[in-house]
Amino acid sequence: MPSGTRHGTKPNPDQNSLTPENAAPDFAPDDVSENPLSPPDNSFRTQVNAGDRSSKHDESLLPLSSGLYLVATPIGNLGDITFRALDMLKRADIILCEDTRTSGKLLSRYGVKTKRIAYHEHNAAKMRPEIMDRLSKGQGLALISDAGTPLINDPGYKLVQDCKAEGFNVTAAPGAASPIVALILSGLPSDHFFYAGFLPPKTMARKKELARFAPIPGSLIFLESPKRLAASLADMAEMLGGSRDAAVARELTKMFEEVRNGTLDELAAHYAEQGAPKGEIVVIVGPADESDNEPSPEDIDARLSELIQTHRTKDAADILAKETGLKKRDLYNRALELAKPTGD
Repeated sequence: MPSGTRHGTKPNPDQNSLTPENAAPDFAPDDVSENPLSPPDNSFRTQVNAGDRSSKHDESLLPLSSGLYLVATPIGNLGDITFRALDMLKRADIILCEDTRTSGKLLSRYGVKTKRIAYHEHNAAKMRPEIMDRLSKGQGLALISDAGTPLINDPGYKLVQDCKAEGFNVTAAPGAASPIVALILSGLPSDHFFYAGFLPPKTMARKKELARFAPIPGSLIFLESPKRLAASLADMAEMLGGSRDAAVARELTKMFEEVRNGTLDELAAHYAEQGAPKGEIVVIVGPADESDNEPSPEDIDARLSELIQTHRTKDAADILAKETGLKKRDLYNRALELAKPTGD
C-alpha cells in the first residue's frame, strides 16, 4: 500500500541561546491561513504604499515604472510572499487580481493598500483594452492570481502577448508554484517533466487526453479536484500503467501538508476506499519504465513487414532504426529474412 507523510513545522527557537543581534523573530500563528510560519503582523509596517505622502521622500517607494509586473503570491502559507513581491505590490498603481476578495486577505495581512481591479477569464477580453490604456499612460500594473505564479493555469498569457506586441515592459517577481512544489516533494524524477494542468472531467475525454501523455519521457504533473481524484487515478492506471510510481500532494505549504506515494494502482485503490481528501490536489506520475517502451519481436516483425511493402529493405531497416533506436544491421538482417519467399 502507498505510504503517506504528513508534517507541519512548528518553530520553537531557543531564545536563551540567541543574542539580540542574531535573535530569531517570534513567529505567531497566522489568523488568516492558520499557518505557523507566517511572519508577525508588524513585519513590513516600516514600508508604506507608494500613494502615501510619507513615501515621497524615499525613491525606493515611488510608484513603479511603466509596465506589467507578474507577481507570484503564496500557495497556502502567507509567509511565502517575497520582499520583492511586497515592494512591487505596494508601489504598483493598480493590482490586477483574479479575485479581489481572495487577494484582499493577503494584501490586508501586509498592509498593501494599492487599488485592486478584477482581471479573470470571464472579463479578460473586456478588461485588456483598459489595461493597455493604463500602460500607455505610464502606469505600473501588478498582476497576481488567487495563489501561486500568475499565468500557470490562470488567465494572463494573452495580456502578456499584447504587452509585448505594443512594446510595454513585462517582468516578474517569481515565487511559489504548486506544480513545482509537488514535484520536488514527490521524490520522483525531476530532470524531465511535463505540466498537464487539469484533465477533462468526463471519463472518455480524460482517457483520450491521458493517451496523448503516455509516450512523454518524463514525470507528468496534473491538477485535480478532490471529488474526481479516485476516478482520475483509476483512469491514469489504465492508460499510463498501474505499476507506474506516483504521488498525490495536498495542502502544500499548509499545516496539514501531505504527500502520499505509491503506484497508480495503489493510490487509486486508496482514494476509492478513503473517499475524497480535503484541499487542493496535485498528482505527480513518474516516468514509464524504459523497458516498457521497447518493442516486442512481434512488433518489430509487423513494422518491418509493413515497411518493406513500400520501401527497399535497406531503407525499411533505416526507418525502423530511427523509430526504435535498435541497430540498423540487425533490423536489415531480419528484414531480409522476412522478405524471403515462403515455400509451398
